[in-house]
Amino acid sequence: MTSSTESGSTQGVRAVALKKSDLYSSLWKSCDELRGGMDASQYKDYILTMLFVKYVSDKAKTDPNSLIDVPNGGSFDDMIAVKGNKEIGDKVNKIIAKLAEVNDLQKVIDLADFNDEEKLGKGKEMQDRLSKLVTIFQELDFRGSRAEGDDLLGDAYEYLMRHFATESGKSKGQFYTPAEVSRVIAKLISVTPETPRSATVYDPTCGSGSLLLKVAAESRQGLTTYGQEKDNATWALSKMNMILHDNAIADIRKGDTITSPQFTTGDTLDTFDFIVANPPFSIKSWSNGLENEFGRFEHGMPPEKNGDYAFLLHILKSMKSTGKAAVILPHGVLFRGNKEADIRKQLVKRGFIKGIIGLPANLFYGTGIPACVIVLDKENAQSRTGVFMVDASNGFLKDGNKNRLRSQDMHKIVDVFNKQQEIDRYSRIVPLDEISNANNEFNLNIPRYIDSSEHEDVQDLYAHIHGGVPNRDIDALSASWDAFPDLRRQLFIGNGQSGYCELTVNIAEVQQTILDSADFTRFYEKALAQVDKWYGAHRPALESISSDTKPSELISILGDELLAEFRNAPLLDEYDVYERLMTYWHGVMHDDVFLIMNEGWLKAALPRKTIEDKDRKISETPDLVIGSGRNTAKYKADLIPPALIVSRFFAEDQARIEDMTAAAEDATHQVEEYLEEHAVEDGLLAEAMDDGKISKALAMTRLKDAKREHAEPEEIITLKHLIDLYDKEAATKKLLRECQTKLDIATLTQYGHLSEIEIRELVLDDKWKTSITNGITGEVTKLTHNLVARIKQLGERYDATLGDLESEIEKLSSKVALHLAEMGLK
Repeated sequence: MTSSTESGSTQGVRAVALKKSDLYSSLWKSCDELRGGMDASQYKDYILTMLFVKYVSDKAKTDPNSLIDVPNGGSFDDMIAVKGNKEIGDKVNKIIAKLAEVNDLQKVIDLADFNDEEKLGKGKEMQDRLSKLVTIFQELDFRGSRAEGDDLLGDAYEYLMRHFATESGKSKGQFYTPAEVSRVIAKLISVTPETPRSATVYDPTCGSGSLLLKVAAESRQGLTTYGQEKDNATWALSKMNMILHDNAIADIRKGDTITSPQFTTGDTLDTFDFIVANPPFSIKSWSNGLENEFGRFEHGMPPEKNGDYAFLLHILKSMKSTGKAAVILPHGVLFRGNKEADIRKQLVKRGFIKGIIGLPANLFYGTGIPACVIVLDKENAQSRTGVFMVDASNGFLKDGNKNRLRSQDMHKIVDVFNKQQEIDRYSRIVPLDEISNANNEFNLNIPRYIDSSEHEDVQDLYAHIHGGVPNRDIDALSASWDAFPDLRRQLFIGNGQSGYCELTVNIAEVQQTILDSADFTRFYEKALAQVDKWYGAHRPALESISSDTKPSELISILGDELLAEFRNAPLLDEYDVYERLMTYWHGVMHDDVFLIMNEGWLKAALPRKTIEDKDRKISETPDLVIGSGRNTAKYKADLIPPALIVSRFFAEDQARIEDMTAAAEDATHQVEEYLEEHAVEDGLLAEAMDDGKISKALAMTRLKDAKREHAEPEEIITLKHLIDLYDKEAATKKLLRECQTKLDIATLTQYGHLSEIEIRELVLDDKWKTSITNGITGEVTKLTHNLVARIKQLGERYDATLGDLESEIEKLSSKVALHLAEMGLK
């Protein structure tokens, strides 16, 4: 490479690990590849145990107050030391056993047998597999991990759990409640950042503990945490999960919650401030071995073959007099009859049910059926006069073979429920007298009270016969007319028939008419101004991102303020606008913030050599490629894409390259056109063709032969012109490559010369603000397209009247009769 290239590579390059999102992906791929034929529900025990040992070992090196003691011979470093050892399986078991013994974690972290030949292979196969597994975790560094849900560890654990749940099949994925659902539930039960740590939270079917942790995280100080889990391996996962999230003192007990509740005082259940649960749906064996009811079934005994209400009543009994709870249950609990109907009636009459939220189908890993969240609240239950219902079943994103709540769906559910906000076809407070009347009889099935179905698009027979667009259909677009108050008059005019209008422009001109209107310009500019105002208010906070930043709090403030800014905007749905921000946050901005926090602005801005790791199946697409052949150097610019550097510092060079690109494309086009004209059968270039193609080499060979054979002058002239065109194309492309190489080198070098002020401007303004603004204005464009599509649909629907069709039929019939007559037929 040239000296300038070398300068760029030394001044403008950093060495750093993969960005956060890619790290999780590579971690999963690596682990999954080593799984072999083992079921994911079993393999997770190996992976998560390894993650646990690595984390506590790293933490012990930097935190003298760590609650977990890592002894000699019981650390991850000891695992590294046995890589490649023939007895690695047995030695890893002993390392984990030592760590477990010192910390009283027997039967918690030592459940996975790392010397199991049936699962991990025999001899060399096990040796290689475990050695590679240790290597994968060896490359991770958790010493700076804060376990706040924004850190490497918390997100890596979440990522792995979700993937194991997805891979584990229908009956084995119940150890994990999707993080999106957990976040919603955590915010429905009145836990606030100010809630004291002394407040108690309990999950009677806690699985791996993810739901409990999400609730506890709602308070800045955390909560006093209790849980019970029946499955031994899942209970162990929960214990590890609590330690991984700095909640080692959480009290997680083992056993069946219904037949053997662990949190009792004598014959009385202990009570808690907050309860959350995602119990197994409709379990048939819930009462097997039931001896003591603990007063749980005072409102009725659940049916013998369905345990949904057994869990609900257990939770109700475990609530303090002011306790709050949120429980995920199948929709059947809302409307099934017999014993369940009797219990439901008692709970409604006593005011225990504060609200019900209907969720989309196929959210959970153990089942595809739709579920609901029942929110219980004993505080002021006797004075409760209704049940707040939300139908959130239509708000989701399809993600592979599952559905997933989007950021906007989660925020909307929480906002609407906590504010008890009534929205047409989405939420309402249903009075108790409506629930209890003769028509409903305490049936709580949400569609009885909220019609969320799409309105039928009724066709107008009169308009089909006489023409005109019904005013009823135009009035239905009132939200658009609120946003564009003069546009309706521009597009529609009365046609002399009461209740009907006609378009003032051709259907094909509707879109341009809207885009050219003063209304649209004002609307678009106002949206831009709102984004500018919101971003300007938060730019100082973004500019001051440092190692102390808490990303979850940062995006929470940004998102809430954006919602507030667009809450009263006509036509635009504030949650759609919010989703544009959150999509960018999850896709790009979160990684950027993580990078800045860990490396600082100056270092994070530098490109790095791309990672090519065949063992870990990682092959990054480079942003810059310098040199060629053996001297090729590939670079990844994680924080500032090269296009932003070029746009700010080398705009003129880029403009010249764009001109050269156009010239190169034109030269190629000239070659193609010339070949199309002459490289045909019996054409002037037919003699030079080989398999229907003519390269420059073939043309030159034929030219020599043609001159020697004294061929027709026209052929010789044509061949010379083709060769000239090929030369012109090659020269143009060569110049383009040279200029692009110079620009790439200059761009790489420029990274090393950026000041911190320039870096902040590039990231904050050129990257983040521009991307977020484009996303939000894209929402404006989408809404405009929807309006255009609807107006065109109405215009086309009623464009041809019955009379027009009859006239057309008459014309066509006359033409047919004329043709038949000309053929001699009557």
